[in-house]
Amino acid sequence: MLVYGRNVLKEIAKDKVKKIYISSKELIPYLKENNLKYNLVSKERLDNLVKGNHQGVVIETFDYEYGTLDSITGDFVVMLDHLEDPHNLGAIIRTCECAGIKDIIIPKDRCALVNDTVVHISAGATSNVNIVMVSNLVNALNTLKKQGYFVYAASMEGECYKNISYNFKKVLVIGNEGKGVSDLVKKNSDVIISIPMKGKINSLNASVSAAILIYGMNDD
Repeated sequence: MLVYGRNVLKEIAKDKVKKIYISSKELIPYLKENNLKYNLVSKERLDNLVKGNHQGVVIETFDYEYGTLDSITGDFVVMLDHLEDPHNLGAIIRTCECAGIKDIIIPKDRCALVNDTVVHISAGATSNVNIVMVSNLVNALNTLKKQGYFVYAASMEGECYKNISYNFKKVLVIGNEGKGVSDLVKKNSDVIISIPMKGKINSLNASVSAAILIYGMNDD
């Protein structure tokens, strides 16, 4: 996988790096200080490697290694119910990392996966969180509930999130950009919560909604 950008270079786990290509010599001191080998190439070479704004650096990495339910250790877990936009996924990963949330659950099918766009949008935060891939979201929720987690699903018909008291161990479910949280996931959630809308537009981007709720629910 090819990822790019200076923030990604600084955040990505060093043991995930295969090769680094740079077109700017100003990055050389940082690379030497961190014992990272590099190839100095032309800007045109980098332009041909990736389509985005690479900022003079492209990193070839090993594919992302997803975690399992057994690898979850945090008390606040975010579950994404078939989110499809990699930009939303990257933004939510970045928000989770900033908020101190280490565990994110995604389904195996019909969802955005960790790719170069997600890594770039997350500013390299994918290296600092545990993204768990599961075959069945409902089964995953029921497993977590048995471990003491309380499940909150975000949906327009829910109660205002500001009026809810949140358990110490909790799961926040964010739904698909168009369809929202699926009915089956809602049925297996403990509480449905919503963000109050005061304007003419009655919905928010999935990553914006996630950010509001993550910080609104965070005990810290």
